[in-house]
Amino acid sequence: MRIGITGGIGSGKSYVCHILAQQLGVPCYDCDREAKRLMHASPELRQQLQALVGAEVYDADGQLDKAVMSRYLFADAAHAARVNAIVHPAVKADFLAWAAQQTTDVLMESAILVEAGFRDAVDKLIVVEAPLELRIRRAMQRDGASREQVEARIRQQLPAEELRKQADFIVVNDGRELAAQLRRLRIKD
Repeated sequence: MRIGITGGIGSGKSYVCHILAQQLGVPCYDCDREAKRLMHASPELRQQLQALVGAEVYDADGQLDKAVMSRYLFADAAHAARVNAIVHPAVKADFLAWAAQQTTDVLMESAILVEAGFRDAVDKLIVVEAPLELRIRRAMQRDGASREQVEARIRQQLPAEELRKQADFIVVNDGRELAAQLRRLRIKD
């Protein structure tokens, strides 16, 4: 079984994944980390990103130049959609290939699982929620970001009510009862 875990910034997706991975004894595919790996390691992705953004998107050492990519992404709202149209299908294909090689159930962690079109790649979806102020505080502490930066990122994500419509399970990560909620999940029922 492929179990997806998603939720808004600061909701605690990574923490929930960590607990579930230990509890279930299964591996977790972190879409953010794997997208970065693929953008560096995949010749096809590199070629497509260079064709889209320009050769300078990779430095002389072959590393993605985050400043160049950021300038491209923020220059026009449509640019992010173009980059995502290249990266998301590659991440999805990589996840499916990885999952097929596993001998156990697997977890997929993605902040934008639904938005990226990965919902059909997982059998069950757990949405992690937390109160807005707690999410903002967590993200500010974790990322060293300002409140305005975190709020801007929140506005770019699907609203909680939209995620709930896609969810098989909802977990509230507000600092209380998380472990008990996770133990009570009946994912295979």
